[in-house]
Amino acid sequence: MILPPARVLAMPSARDNILARLRAAPAAHGPKPAEDFTTVSAKGWTPEEQLARLRRIMESVHTEFLDARGADWVAALHVWMIDQGVPSLLYAPATSVGQTLVASWPMVGPRLTPYDRTMGEWKADLFAGEGAGITGTNGAIAFTGSLILSTGPDEPRTLSLVPPVHIAVFNINQIYDTMLEAMQDQNWTAAMPTNMLLISGPSKTADIEQVLAYGVHGPKRLLVVLTDH
Repeated sequence: MILPPARVLAMPSARDNILARLRAAPAAHGPKPAEDFTTVSAKGWTPEEQLARLRRIMESVHTEFLDARGADWVAALHVWMIDQGVPSLLYAPATSVGQTLVASWPMVGPRLTPYDRTMGEWKADLFAGEGAGITGTNGAIAFTGSLILSTGPDEPRTLSLVPPVHIAVFNINQIYDTMLEAMQDQNWTAAMPTNMLLISGPSKTADIEQVLAYGVHGPKRLLVVLTDH
């Protein structure tokens, strides 16, 4: 007599057991988590509190400040560059910062160099230079300790990313509690810049042991020139 082949019963896999438990579990209907907008909401800080927080956070990552409020910031910067031994200053001729520099920069001391050539024409000189690059700013964010820079053809991001020293001219009347306030006040939804930088300090990186090193991939120093006009 020929017997039919024995039926092999498949044992449930670990995957099947897990899926079965998930299907059998009662549906969760807990309360909706509370929404937290503390990082974007206005803080109600006074201008003095905003500036103090901005400086504290930025100085903690080696940013330097030159307080030129109520003074001639060009003259103050010229003296600072001589004291620090910075030989040259790369600027954007079409910007208000560049035009102010040209109008009142002393004839002696560090030289002014206009950014008036394409990258291909002077890449070797640019990356081998030992001077500084100067930019304007579009405000600052007190909550994160960040400067806002909007770059473009008139003021390329090269000015802030390549020279060993980045100098940023910042009007303290353009400081915001949070990034949301800056976005709303400057109406980014209607005219979002094609390239925007948020800068908190000089270039830094860390190895696998989380040891910070400054100036490896960009400026070794960041100087913020504070103005009030």
